Amino acid sequence: MKYLALLQKNLIVVIPITMILGFFFGINMDAKFLKVMILPLTFLMVYPMMVNLQLKKIFEGGDTKVQITTQIINFAVVPFIAYGFGLIFFPDNHYLALGLLLAGLLPTSGMTISWTGMAKGNMPAAVKMTVFGLLIGSVLAPFYMKLLMGTTVDINMGKVFMQIGTIVVVPLILGNITQRILISRYGLAHYNEKLKKKFPPFSTLGVVGIVFVAMALKAKGIMANPSILLSILIPLTLFYIINIIMSIFVGKLLFKRGNAIALLYGTVMRNLSIALAIAITAFGKDGADIAIVIALGYIIQVQLAAWVVKLTDKIYGPVPEDEAGQIIHLGLFALHTVDNLKSAVRLLAEENIHSLAVLDTNEQVKGILTLKQVIDLIADELAMDTLLADVQLESAVLVDTHQPVSEVAKTMKRQHEYKILITDAKGNIEGVVTAQDILKDIAGSKI
Repeated sequence: MKYLALLQKNLIVVIPITMILGFFFGINMDAKFLKVMILPLTFLMVYPMMVNLQLKKIFEGGDTKVQITTQIINFAVVPFIAYGFGLIFFPDNHYLALGLLLAGLLPTSGMTISWTGMAKGNMPAAVKMTVFGLLIGSVLAPFYMKLLMGTTVDINMGKVFMQIGTIVVVPLILGNITQRILISRYGLAHYNEKLKKKFPPFSTLGVVGIVFVAMALKAKGIMANPSILLSILIPLTLFYIINIIMSIFVGKLLFKRGNAIALLYGTVMRNLSIALAIAITAFGKDGADIAIVIALGYIIQVQLAAWVVKLTDKIYGPVPEDEAGQIIHLGLFALHTVDNLKSAVRLLAEENIHSLAVLDTNEQVKGILTLKQVIDLIADELAMDTLLADVQLESAVLVDTHQPVSEVAKTMKRQHEYKILITDAKGNIEGVVTAQDILKDIAGSKI
């Protein structure tokens, strides 16, 4: 597992190395047999990212303007920039032009959320953009391809929709079912803290596999015309640079810092994994040409995103103080008043946490049971089958998700409680913030 995580963290290096290895493999071997790996690798690439997709976010309001603006850029502007560049730079190779268009048609990915977080942008807005971008892009992509490229490339709409159903809709449904089962079995807190992080590295393995196959299948063609790589890199780089400049301008003009950053990464970061999957499965032997464009897009996209993060403060101004919602642990480790002390001991030990919430039958928080309290009760030889309803609990301290971190710290000091429950605008508990989280946040902002 640690090796997969290493791949994910070093994608900027791994993708070029994989392309080189795929190239030499394709030069020295007949790579046609690798085609049987396309579908399983595609599923490996897409399914893990779907497990962590938060579909319920599309029903949350509060940032309508930035969501609409983002999708206008994503579907009314960016695809036509990509299409125009395809006409200019690939007038005689329509599949390379289609590759550029396909990269421009599918916005947002898990990296949208990651980069937004690193730049201290509006994370909830970025999550919602990712969901909207995937759903809208999956529906519109075949129509855009047919409308813009249908006269020069044989685009079988039925086949494209079938492939999108296979590589997007099916994994989306299975991923959502998996997420629900895991949360139901282990709880939201355990899922977010322990399980959620296990899926993205497998998706990265699928990406690496698909890039290797695409490069191996195209190797002999590249060998005959090596300048093709440079001819792809130039329009791709220009495409991303123009996209970045436009998104920065619109974001600074219309929104405050947090939403402007979310808009930037919600429009610049393309879902290259889905684009790669469609290219390699829906277009047969010609899919290798399309896939090379998208594979090179990984290199440029990650590089430019990293540079923009470094320049974020210069572009958008200094980072404002973090709010509780930005350092929250989503979910709540909790038991009910009808559970006993033995259950509390087991949960505290298994999850390695210092306290848990105790809920009543209406799922309302009755109080907090800390590790110190449990140790005292054990020392007092209280029976392990004692119900938590009969145990004296500490009062739960609640603060709003938009409370500045410094105010959360002041609340901790006043209440002498160093684990605070965080609520949304409706008063529903979203998760917790601990004193350790505040220390990490301050330390991170100083680096």
